[in-house]
Amino acid sequence: MQLKIMPKKKRLSAGRVPLILFLCQMISALEVPLDLVQPPTITQQSPKDYIIDPRENIVIQCEAKGKPPPSFSWTRNGTHFDIDKDPLVTMKPGSGTLIINIMSEGKAETYEGVYQCTARNERGAAISNNIVVRPSRSPLWTKEKLEPITLRNGQSLVLPCRPPVGLPPPIIFWMDNSFQRLPQSERVSQGLNGDLYFSNVLPEDTREDYICYARFNHTQTIQQKQPISVKVISVDELNDTIAANLSDTEFYSAKSSRERPPTFLTPEGNASKKEELRGNVLSLECIAEGLPTPIIYWIKEDGILPINRTFYKNFKKTLQIIHVSEADSGNYQCIAKNALGAIHHTISVTVKAAPYWIMAPQNLVLSPGEDGTLICRANGKPKPRISWLTNGVPVEIAPDDPSRKIDGDTIIFSNVQESSSAVYQCNASNEYGYLLANAFINVLAEPPRILTPTNTLYQVIANRPALLDCAFFGSPLPTIEWFKGAKGSALHEDIYVLHENGTLEIPVAQKDSTGTYTCVARNKLGIAKNEVHLEIKDPTRIIKQPEYAVVQRGSTVSFECKVKHDHTLIPTVIWLKDNSELPSDERFTTDKDHLVIADVSDDDSGTYTCVANTTLDSVSASAVLSVVDVPNPPFDLELTNPLDKSVQLSWTPGDDNNSPITKFIIEYEDTMHEAGMWHHHTEVSGTQTTAQLKLSPYVNYSFRVMAENSIGRSLPSEASEQYLTKAAEPDKNPTAVEGLGSEPDNLVITWKPLNGFESNGPGLQYKVSWRQKDGDDEWTSVVVANVSKYIVSGTPTFVPYLIKVQALNDVGFAPEPAVVMGHSGEDLPMVAPGNVRVNVVNSTLAEVHWDAVPLKSIRGHLQGYRIYYWKAQSSSKRNRRHIEKKILTFQGSKTHGMLPGLEPFSHYTLNVRVVNGKGEGPASSDQVFNTPEGVPSAPSSLKIVNPTLDSLTLEWDPPSHPNGILTEYTLKYQPINSTHELGPLVDLKIPANKTRWTLKNLNFSTRYKFYFYAQTSAGSGSQITEEAVTTVDEAMASRQVDIATQGWFIGLMCAVALLILILLIVCFIRRNKGGKYPVKEKEDARADPEIQPMKEDDGTFGEYSDAEDHKPLKKGSRTPSDRTVKKEDSDDSLVDYGEGVNGQFNEDGSFIGQYSGKKEKEPAEGNESSEAPSPVNAMNSFV
Repeated sequence: MQLKIMPKKKRLSAGRVPLILFLCQMISALEVPLDLVQPPTITQQSPKDYIIDPRENIVIQCEAKGKPPPSFSWTRNGTHFDIDKDPLVTMKPGSGTLIINIMSEGKAETYEGVYQCTARNERGAAISNNIVVRPSRSPLWTKEKLEPITLRNGQSLVLPCRPPVGLPPPIIFWMDNSFQRLPQSERVSQGLNGDLYFSNVLPEDTREDYICYARFNHTQTIQQKQPISVKVISVDELNDTIAANLSDTEFYSAKSSRERPPTFLTPEGNASKKEELRGNVLSLECIAEGLPTPIIYWIKEDGILPINRTFYKNFKKTLQIIHVSEADSGNYQCIAKNALGAIHHTISVTVKAAPYWIMAPQNLVLSPGEDGTLICRANGKPKPRISWLTNGVPVEIAPDDPSRKIDGDTIIFSNVQESSSAVYQCNASNEYGYLLANAFINVLAEPPRILTPTNTLYQVIANRPALLDCAFFGSPLPTIEWFKGAKGSALHEDIYVLHENGTLEIPVAQKDSTGTYTCVARNKLGIAKNEVHLEIKDPTRIIKQPEYAVVQRGSTVSFECKVKHDHTLIPTVIWLKDNSELPSDERFTTDKDHLVIADVSDDDSGTYTCVANTTLDSVSASAVLSVVDVPNPPFDLELTNPLDKSVQLSWTPGDDNNSPITKFIIEYEDTMHEAGMWHHHTEVSGTQTTAQLKLSPYVNYSFRVMAENSIGRSLPSEASEQYLTKAAEPDKNPTAVEGLGSEPDNLVITWKPLNGFESNGPGLQYKVSWRQKDGDDEWTSVVVANVSKYIVSGTPTFVPYLIKVQALNDVGFAPEPAVVMGHSGEDLPMVAPGNVRVNVVNSTLAEVHWDAVPLKSIRGHLQGYRIYYWKAQSSSKRNRRHIEKKILTFQGSKTHGMLPGLEPFSHYTLNVRVVNGKGEGPASSDQVFNTPEGVPSAPSSLKIVNPTLDSLTLEWDPPSHPNGILTEYTLKYQPINSTHELGPLVDLKIPANKTRWTLKNLNFSTRYKFYFYAQTSAGSGSQITEEAVTTVDEAMASRQVDIATQGWFIGLMCAVALLILILLIVCFIRRNKGGKYPVKEKEDARADPEIQPMKEDDGTFGEYSDAEDHKPLKKGSRTPSDRTVKKEDSDDSLVDYGEGVNGQFNEDGSFIGQYSGKKEKEPAEGNESSEAPSPVNAMNSFV
């Protein structure tokens, strides 16, 4: 019965058909186990065309397998080769390989011939190819006398090589006596035949050592031709030579070196033919001469050149098409073209083909009684002839076999028996070669056997294919079934693929694919089983890949590569640079996740790849490192096109170090005036390498250039050569010309002088001119040396002058200068401001008015008005003490201003003076004014002493700043119960002369909160607060102690505590959800309605609001009013305030500083009591 082999792949249908492997008759993947009887099979042999090295022993290979092991025999040149008769020939034991010992004696030529090996056993005979053995040859060049070649400039030249015929053919190249290859180009090139072609010669082609070399690779020898001498002479040299020997009529004209159109040196004519074999490289060549040198182009007539198989060599003179096929046959045209014309040559290409396989015969294993076929199909051009042999003998003369029938390229077997076993040879041949294939038919009856080792463990990465092997053999060929699990049924899912060799493929393995799989092989002679195991592993992944990095040379760079992998696999992480190992350099360090490169250099640029390998998979990630730096300095600075006021500078850029140059900076040095000092001249784009520079006269220039990129600026280049420009008159005048008097009777004219670079010539001086602005005087002028100041004496006080300063040198004057205005010197003002009035705004602010002084009396530039004021007397104590004067200056012509920061209830004196650039004028008459009372500050202290069961005594110190006459004190207090709630408020008035007060009839063991402040006729001052507790009644305390020791009381307290804890938890949960809890609602309900913004009083500046701000908390509220002290807004704008010693006012009088004085800082008005604790703070401290 014939064995059947399944198709290459077969998917199970979706209809849950059992997974059974049907096998077709071809068994290309089925190997017969070597322990079974089988015909011989050739496994190794020498190549058909076997070129040997005559200096080594000859080894002709022939290896084969079979059961029983085959015996070997050889033929040479078609007849039996008896190796026993030749002592130099031995056969390798257990093999058919011949070893011919020619090292000791004998010659390789003796054993040249055609060899064929036969491997034979009881089941048949296999034969090798015909092996043609030839020794390699590297003959010498024949002796020849080569005459020197002399030719005119521009002529064409071909230097022949004509190497000796070798085996294999040699490689040709041209060199000189120093073994240096001769340079080749579009003009000079070597042809496929080895000749050296010159399209036109030049004088530099003259040399005496044009040598053609032939390298024979097989014998590793090089042979050389005799040197060829070439001399190229110009027409003039040629005519000089002829003139000495010949008549004038024989002179050469210059036509020999004139331009000419192309002509072909090779191939000749307009057309040629070329034949090539399929699979080889097609090489077509066209070399042309002409002047100028022609350019070669290639086209294919009626077709296009194959894109991926076409290459150009030898400066496009050679067209190569690799893997040529019959489709490449056709006409190819080469075109040679220069400026004078074009020619073309057509090459007709025919592609022939030695035989090649379409279907080579395969070994056939059949069981007795089965049918089968051997197919041998080949193609070629011309079409090959197919012939059959059996056991090395042509089938026509071989013994008959009734089971065999030959039908052209097919042998049909039917009802085979064991005697039908044999080896068949198929020979396909044409004029270009042959193919020989051995294929046996082996008739066996064998039960199934599974060749894959049992319990093989396969580990596969998830989501990848899993291939479970089930290599098998049997005759008839078994069917294959796969099962999953110990008691599983045949696989029915359509997610599996079966291969002809029994392999089960899971295209996308998942975690649930893990398990045990059973392969079952059956034929009519038996059954075989095998279990394999599959484990699915998590894939290795790079979860943090290295990133592209741009770093500066010399810095440190780090690449990160974090790997996640299956916990049962151990990964190895390696780093590659440009797909090669990292350099062996201590600057490169690696750890688990990082590659660190220290002191980065230019050579470190490249692609760095992190490769994570396990036994099952490999992943990689790459990043590019670009090493950048500031550019290298430019070089080769050159000055060209020198003119009087310009020159062209050119340079060569340095390396940009991987960051494009964005600009060039050009600097100059004036070695005549400022040697060693470099100045910026201009900048140009990073793409420019020249700049036209504008120059100044009378400067000895040197230039240098710096390049700049995104990293920074290069070092300067070397300085250029020096360039001295001619002198000229100055082209600019001094700047910053001013006229200001230093004394009342002079005018000081100053200017910024020109520097040496701006002088434009030697002898720099200045012409200084002046005249009164409002007079009819002529200009007065004086020429001074290279200075920056000139003083005009005897001028009237503070008179405007017109001034101009002109530069000049030995060549001439600068252009006419601009005229500026100045003034002669100032003097102190003569008149004091009059009609000074003071308007007291409130207790801390006064407004001052005055009349402006006449402008003529100022005798200078009006700077402003200055107010001196001081506190002379305290109205409350009526004693005088010295206070240092304070100063406020009001800029410009302002005639009023505000005096801020005054002390309430004080006596002040002030006067006003006008100010110019020279100083202050006389003071106005003193004006006296008084500030009204203000609210006092908080009492300096408050303490509670001598607490008793029902009384508390308060002691205090008066306010440190009463700011008026105290009228009384106000004391407010209220009790605080055990739940921290405030009781009813008690209000008590205390005479101003008291500093101690006792409160009686208070509750025992009760905490009280006190609010205490002083009052003047202006209102209430800031309050101070305090808390205290009355003492505890001893009898009550004793009873409390007794109750606290009772068990029922302890239990009650524990229950209450537990209840409170539960309530607190509930409240906390509700609060987190955004709702209000009862305590919060209760607090909101008890908010003090008397908490209000501070009252504004339009008539005061910097005072507190009225008594509404000092109200204590109402009963039931634990939240005090905000006692933050704020100054009230004033109706007066800050523009009315002047400046002190450290302050300034703008010309419009707006305040931009603070007044200052050396007196000790006064405390703020009675509304500042930040030190006093608020009711909330006090209560918190108690709790």
